Amino acid sequence: MKPDKPTIKKLFAISTEGRKFQFPLPLKNVIRVNGRDYNVELREDEKYGIHVLWKNRRYPVEIVRTKQNRYEILFNDIGHTFTVETPISLQRKKILGKGKGKSTTLVVKAPMPGRIIDVLVREHAEVIKGEALVILEAMKMQNEIQSIAGGTVIRVDVRAGQNVMKDDILVEIAVK
Repeated sequence: MKPDKPTIKKLFAISTEGRKFQFPLPLKNVIRVNGRDYNVELREDEKYGIHVLWKNRRYPVEIVRTKQNRYEILFNDIGHTFTVETPISLQRKKILGKGKGKSTTLVVKAPMPGRIIDVLVREHAEVIKGEALVILEAMKMQNEIQSIAGGTVIRVDVRAGQNVMKDDILVEIAVK
């Protein structure tokens, strides 16, 4: 007799910031916001493409990139990156993460999708906390992306004119 496979009763979506969202299985067309349930639908049609219908409004959804259980999507033109985990894979990540020490490398990521206007630092340059590293244009506004710590630039991962998504790595800094 073949043993029964364990059934997965929930999934977790983990954002790049570490926020965890739990989804019971099977998935239902209901979301809970502040203790209140709302009906939502994921639809696809020729006129609107893939979209979420919530409170009779359409919110466009575009899957930008997928790799294994990691997803990058545009939801209502805002970029989101997350992984989808089972309780077992979440437990495994927790166990594997315990052995890691604190990193002395600061990874500066794009806070939003946009286009790099200018890169203000070079590799091996010394930077101070608050120093501008990159100019990122998003929605016709130029944003200075600043260092949150002082240190030495290890790597610059972008160049002027390059388009980036939310959470793409811009600069890596060895923190003093």
